[in-house]
Amino acid sequence: MKRILQNGLLCMMILLLAKPASSQTNPLIGSWRLIAADKILPDGSRVSDYGTAPHGIAIFTTEGNYVVEIFGTVRTKFASGNATTGTPEEYRSATLSHSVHFGTYGLDSSKGTISFNIDRASYPNWDETTQVRNFTIKGDTLSWRVPPRPDGATPISVFKRIQ
Repeated sequence: MKRILQNGLLCMMILLLAKPASSQTNPLIGSWRLIAADKILPDGSRVSDYGTAPHGIAIFTTEGNYVVEIFGTVRTKFASGNATTGTPEEYRSATLSHSVHFGTYGLDSSKGTISFNIDRASYPNWDETTQVRNFTIKGDTLSWRVPPRPDGATPISVFKRIQ
C-alpha cells in the first residue's frame, strides 16, 4: 500500500511539473507583454507607431488559441464620459489607438511564420481571415512584422515573455 501511494504521488508530481509536449516544441506558448509597437518607414528609420510606451499582451495557448492586444501610450477619453455620444474625432482616436484580434493560430517553425486565423479584430476587414506573419524569437523576446501599409510603413510588434 505504501509503495502504491509513493508511486501515485510520484506520478502526480511528474504531471504537475512536466510541460506538455506541445509547449516544448512550440516556443510561442505562454503570455507575452508588449514592449514596442513601432513601424519601419520606407527610408529605413524606425519610429513608434503607438507612442513611446504602448501597452499590450499576446497569449498563445497549447490548444491553439491566441489573443493579441496593442494599445497606444496616450488614449483620448470621451469628453461626455459616454462612448455612444462621442465626437467624430473621439471615435477616430479610439479606433486608431489600438489593434486587437483573437482566434486560433498555426506555427511553421521551418518558415518562421505564425498564421493568425482571426475570428474577430478591431479592424473589421480582418474578421474571419488568415494573416501570416514572419516572426523571430531571441531569448525571451518575440517579434513579428505586418506587411507594409499603403504608405510603405511596416509595423513591427515586440513582446517579452511574462515569467
